[in-house]
Order: sequence, then C-alpha cells, then structure tokens
Amino acid sequence: MTVKVRFFARFRELLGTDILAEPESGTVFASLVKDIAKKNREGYDAIFDGNGNFREFVILMRNGKRLEASDAVTLTVTDGDEIAVFPPVAGG
Repeated sequence: MTVKVRFFARFRELLGTDILAEPESGTVFASLVKDIAKKNREGYDAIFDGNGNFREFVILMRNGKRLEASDAVTLTVTDGDEIAVFPPVAGG
C-alpha cells in the first residue's frame, strides 16, 4: 500500500513534504508519522512530546478531514490515504 504524508510550514523544513510511504497493512496513523519523523530529531521533537505523544498544538488530517490525536493512535492507514501534519496556524 502507498500513503502520502505531507508536512507543512516548519515541519516541512525539518522533514520534507509529499513523502510516499509504503507501510505494512495494519499500520497505525501515529506510528507512521513517528517513523518518518524519527529521521530528523528536531522534527520529531517539534511534533512529539517526551512521552511520544503528539504535541497538543499539532494539527492532524487524514484525507482532508481533521483527526484528533487520541484517534491517531488507533486509526489504521489504508492504501491511498493522504496524511497532513500542520503546526499551529495563526491568522489576523
């Protein structure tokens, strides 16, 4: 299966964007993001806290729909999913 993972803003600078991953069947959303983020310690630390949980401010999306961090630890990814990870968004 193929899943596209996109990081935005500061996360993109640290980890890249439009990453095509080929996770095994049954891979959980949070695990996939962790595996990719581990390639850059600063990127990992920006997204995850010391306990390996998503930081409170991180915005997660799957196929254009917002996803709660609590759901990301149980939701499995499926072929063709597009995952997006955003830092907090400010506007004015």
